[in-house]
Amino acid sequence: MTPRLDYFTAAPEAMKGMLAFEKAVAANPLDHGLRELVKMRASQINGCAFCLDMHARDARKAGETEARLYLLNAWREAPHYTPRERAALAWTEALTLVASSAAPDPAWEGLAPHFSDAEKVALSLLICAINSWNRLAIGFRAVPPLPKA
Repeated sequence: MTPRLDYFTAAPEAMKGMLAFEKAVAANPLDHGLRELVKMRASQINGCAFCLDMHARDARKAGETEARLYLLNAWREAPHYTPRERAALAWTEALTLVASSAAPDPAWEGLAPHFSDAEKVALSLLICAINSWNRLAIGFRAVPPLPKA
């Protein structure tokens, strides 16, 4: 895959806004591990190699296990995720696939026992942010770095 364009170089002022949004999202009340699972799941759905590579590395640094990363694509069948994580992953899928899912009531209602209203907003903004990053990386063909030998 050949990169098309470095969007940070081409539009630095616009990217400052995106980075400010990312900084605000990163300061949300959700724990780091949950944030990385959400970023990974949205990136899996979108097929974003660059973001999958980045967030797998970040998740491992935060103490995430290999098994949970490997099984994330099949989280419904794997017993490795908490009810809170499952609710967040269902909402991640609903918002990432919003054109076909229309953010269904069961996904929304599943958040209630596990997330405050402020956390629901924080989670939704996190999902919006990673979907935006995925679209930039995929559209401009950001290439993940090759492993160091």
